[in-house]
Amino acid sequence: MASSTQSSSLWHKHAIFEKNSILLVLGILVVVAIGGLVEIVPLFYLKSTIEKVEGVRPYSPLELAGFNIYVREGCYLCHSQMIRPLRDEVERYGHYSLAAETMYDHPFQWGSKRSGPDLARVGGKYSDDWHRDHLRNPRSVVPASIMPGYPWMEKTPLDYTHIADNMKTLSIVGVPYTQEMIDNAQADMVAQGSGAGKAATAMQARYANAIVRDLEADKGKLTELDALVAYLQRLGTQVDFKLYDDKANIR
Repeated sequence: MASSTQSSSLWHKHAIFEKNSILLVLGILVVVAIGGLVEIVPLFYLKSTIEKVEGVRPYSPLELAGFNIYVREGCYLCHSQMIRPLRDEVERYGHYSLAAETMYDHPFQWGSKRSGPDLARVGGKYSDDWHRDHLRNPRSVVPASIMPGYPWMEKTPLDYTHIADNMKTLSIVGVPYTQEMIDNAQADMVAQGSGAGKAATAMQARYANAIVRDLEADKGKLTELDALVAYLQRLGTQVDFKLYDDKANIR
């Protein structure tokens, strides 16, 4: 009887909200406000919501120029750069994406559609020549591809007169470019596309594991295609995922 009486009392209290739409709306707003505060307030006490991961560095000037071209052409509309922690995605594309991998992307290129494959782990998967052929004429290497070709990039000289300004702007929003990096931006871009040498060694000291190629950049032959390939070959190569797999196995 006591339980029945209590249930009846709760029912009558709840009926007040059901019969009065204004009270119901106010009740919903109060509940949503409390839930929002519980979710949002703790974030103000965190210096960063992204856990830093060893190996992740800012883009080198040449890679950054390639990133800008990738954004300009809207590549994220067909190619995502975010592998979700689902079995079918991990088996096809590799380790699921970490937030830290894109912490220096402004804007990020996660994407929401896959007309083509995810590119989060494309770096090192194919050779530079494969990428060049693919960008010139996608069907030359992937017969079923519906991707348009970008042959003009190979004939378009890379304009990097403003790359230092670009890096300086990114440093304002948190990308850790030092003044030394900004001052040597153009020289580092040429060095990365000129092959081995003291300039290339100095560039690699600033950008760990940056791949140096002989693209005859020192002869003024650096193209938009060169920059885009350099960017693509960097994707997914900054983190040693074996460390995370080992930790998962230990647990």
